[in-house]
Amino acid sequence: MKSVAMLVNLGSPDSTEVKDVKRYLGEFLMDGRVIDVPYLLRAFLVKGIILNTRPKKSAEAYKSIWWENGSPLIVLSERLQEKVQAHSEVKVELAMRYGNPSITETLKRIKSENPDLENLFVIPLYPHYAMSSYETVVERVREVAESEMPGINLDFQEPFYDDDQYIDILAKSIKPALETPFTKVLFSYHGVPERHIKKGDVTGNHCLKEGCCQTKSPAHAKCYRHQCFETTRLVAEKLGLKEDQFSVSFQSRLGRDPWLTPFTDATLKEYGHQGMERLVVVCPAFVSDCLETLEEIQVEGVHDFLGAGGKAIEVVPCLNDREDWSALLGKWIDNRTTV
Repeated sequence: MKSVAMLVNLGSPDSTEVKDVKRYLGEFLMDGRVIDVPYLLRAFLVKGIILNTRPKKSAEAYKSIWWENGSPLIVLSERLQEKVQAHSEVKVELAMRYGNPSITETLKRIKSENPDLENLFVIPLYPHYAMSSYETVVERVREVAESEMPGINLDFQEPFYDDDQYIDILAKSIKPALETPFTKVLFSYHGVPERHIKKGDVTGNHCLKEGCCQTKSPAHAKCYRHQCFETTRLVAEKLGLKEDQFSVSFQSRLGRDPWLTPFTDATLKEYGHQGMERLVVVCPAFVSDCLETLEEIQVEGVHDFLGAGGKAIEVVPCLNDREDWSALLGKWIDNRTTV
């Protein structure tokens, strides 16, 4: 069965110009799995309010982390694609959920260049299941493939938050930061609204209750919160961390609805007020460094911690294009496909 693999990451504006940032934010925030309210209300919030106020501020944030050769997330994703290709016999393509290269254009090109294609193996570059990340990639690929390449078999990599080899690589990426005496490791994950957790609860009566993430349930298959805690537990175990040596927080909240807590910015300030000697921060929800890690954590977060009285802080880079991570992705591809 002739196969092609496709890595899919979040995406980025084409440039730091306000118009490009506005276009990107419009596509991102109008996704019904990101802001999951009725279309008319979503359009009012996004087009009537957010896109009239936020793009200029976001453009400044992107400018502060933009690389000479482009968006860090895009550049790192392209480097990853090249390295994964070196580890696989199958053709490896790259697309972004929002922005360019788009899923639509990438699938069109894949079809035109591979007329005998039978199977497309898709790896959403998100370790954890969330409707606003993993799920929206899966559903968008299905939607576009149905019109652009009907009859093609679609195969998706499952969320890999507890995969042994992924956990081992993530732990190895953190270990060098722990060779210097440290006070605590903060695992900062991207936040989601609590309603997303409840919507994904297949039991309808498990999530967001006391002890729910530690109590076995079918809900865990789509529970972002449980999966974040599980990644943390497994990595901490691999690194030999004691319970008082690590904690979990959630960043990047938007709007006034309840989001997962504790919040990263508040946690960093709290640790700073404690005069913490040395804090190590890792962001396992992201496999590629991006605005949320390079600006929100490495700039704003570091400022919050040090400004509140913290002594020293180190932010661990994402997996990016590490050789062992690239090799693992290549292994997953070859195990699920044929040339």
